[in-house]
Amino acid sequence: MKKIFAIFVALFLYISTGFAQQAKYIFYFIGDGMGINQVNGTEMYRGELDNKIGITPLLFTQFPSVTVATTYATNNGITDSAASGTALATGNKTKYSTIGMLEDQKTPANSIAVWAKNQGSRVGIATSVSIDHATPAAFYAHQPNRKMYYEIGMDLTKSGFDFFAASDFLLPQGKDGKQPSLYKLAEQAGYTLYRGYDEYRKGDKKEKVILFQPEGKPNKSIPYAIDRKSDDLSLQEIVKAGIDFFSKDLSKGFFFMVEGGEIDWACHSNDAATVFREVIDMDNAIKEAYEFYQKHPDETLIVVTADHETGGITLGIKGKSELNLKALASQKMSEKAFTQLINNMRKETGNKVPWERVQQALKGNFGFWDTLTLTEAQETRLKNIYNESFGNKDVILKESEYQKAEPIASAAKEIINEIAWIGWTTGGHTAGFVPVTAIGAGSELFRKRTDNAEIPRIIAKAAGYEMK
Repeated sequence: MKKIFAIFVALFLYISTGFAQQAKYIFYFIGDGMGINQVNGTEMYRGELDNKIGITPLLFTQFPSVTVATTYATNNGITDSAASGTALATGNKTKYSTIGMLEDQKTPANSIAVWAKNQGSRVGIATSVSIDHATPAAFYAHQPNRKMYYEIGMDLTKSGFDFFAASDFLLPQGKDGKQPSLYKLAEQAGYTLYRGYDEYRKGDKKEKVILFQPEGKPNKSIPYAIDRKSDDLSLQEIVKAGIDFFSKDLSKGFFFMVEGGEIDWACHSNDAATVFREVIDMDNAIKEAYEFYQKHPDETLIVVTADHETGGITLGIKGKSELNLKALASQKMSEKAFTQLINNMRKETGNKVPWERVQQALKGNFGFWDTLTLTEAQETRLKNIYNESFGNKDVILKESEYQKAEPIASAAKEIINEIAWIGWTTGGHTAGFVPVTAIGAGSELFRKRTDNAEIPRIIAKAAGYEMK
């Protein structure tokens, strides 16, 4: 009789919770700026590369649980990465620019990473941009303003989390360069710093790890996927390193947040070819988590979402009910990298770069006059911009949220967008829905429309975390 009763209790618990086992290993992927059209556009671009009309799916869009989320902040219908990051981390809505605090910008709000740590799980926070940027910061820091980079870095050293990975700190010694070094403070807190994936692989992976770009590389972000060199750190390597680190002892379980931060940056500059490659790059990182899931399917949960949409990207433009996304494959570098290339030409020639050299660079890096045919108006536009920007006047750079572009680089990007029939409504954020997909233990909880502040609460329910 007791055995029958125990079976009935187990069956009741299974039905009432909706899943047989709590998630022990959590992967939480956040594509910064990745709205619905960034995902759909990437899949349609992949489809055209496969010579078909339709999509070639990304891995994460094939997860069994698929829904959408709203993203607004408490003081604006359109959020920023600090407010949205805080919602995704803590389950609390807050004001613009606020990191890990409630709307009063005074009361700290603990994140799901803290909930996991309090339960005994190991914790990792990673991103393709700087570790003190808004989204990753929301998981370990408590500051009223997202630009308090040094203070955010101080919070990192006090967090007690186990694994961090990113490009670097933005201000390792504060704005004046005279504050105690965050590298030193992290070392004193028990962290071992590795520079690059190769150095990490050769290291002894002590108790707590920080993985940054190799020495001499940019500290603001790892390079875009389209620009990446073999010795650059990649998001996929970051996830590999994190899984390797946590796999040394799986008994405690882990929570691992990974941000694809540069989808947003490319969207701010309306660089479609770079955006789609960044989405593909994050999908490649997710594949590493999926391989882990396949080995531990009953205990692993993977959730993929975004903090907000950026750019208001449209698949199609006024007057053209068609797409030519395959054209974007002719772009071989980002607007940012092409700006650097043009800038280097200026330095080499004393600002006397001949049109033929610029034209050759456009041909080699955007496919103009080669794989892509330009209209007479587009050719004239490029030539006029060349004449203006290489004349005697001061060069007026085209500014977006995270970069300044040479006029000729900006024009080339705009023209290839036109050829692909890609449009943009803004250089900022929008209030568009963001995707939410999930697979694994508890993923069935993600099957109705939600809000960004609900997502960490749902994950906590799946994992059995106490939310305090």
